[in-house]
Amino acid sequence: MSLKNSRPRVAALALMVALAGLAAAGPAAAATPQTQTTTATSAPTSRTPAIPTEFVDLPTSTLVADNAGHEVTLTYRNASSADRTVAPQLLVESPDAGPFLNPTDIRVERRTATGCWEAVNLGSQTGTLFTDLTTAQRTLHAGDTLTEVYRVTTLDPAAEGTVHPRLALFG
Repeated sequence: MSLKNSRPRVAALALMVALAGLAAAGPAAAATPQTQTTTATSAPTSRTPAIPTEFVDLPTSTLVADNAGHEVTLTYRNASSADRTVAPQLLVESPDAGPFLNPTDIRVERRTATGCWEAVNLGSQTGTLFTDLTTAQRTLHAGDTLTEVYRVTTLDPAAEGTVHPRLALFG
């Protein structure tokens, strides 16, 4: 397995470990934008654990270093007869040989229900940047479709990588 293929798994594992620790602690683009749309469906579920039970990987795209915002649209339909907790996530992966990305290399924004763009905080692990799953969780009712639009802007002209959208499924 190459490092490129293992980085999302390492980041996901680290995030799952962090989320498990929280659960154990209890409650307490300037040019013409490039758009990518991805769609997935789910299987039935019976309960919702605190950590993702699986991820639905969606098609990747190249991180374009042109200082322009590029839209990535994640679409997911809950085809099951039960409600499902999901969390959309973007991974921005560095090339295998580096240079590794830093959170200051890119800006990620999410379109709100009112059409405004809000900044999304990024975590970082082994050159992979990722959006937080805990704040992105939502319950998707049976038959409903979730659509999230993100805008990724590369701030460092030397930044290289891949934008990897996916959905975390809970339960």
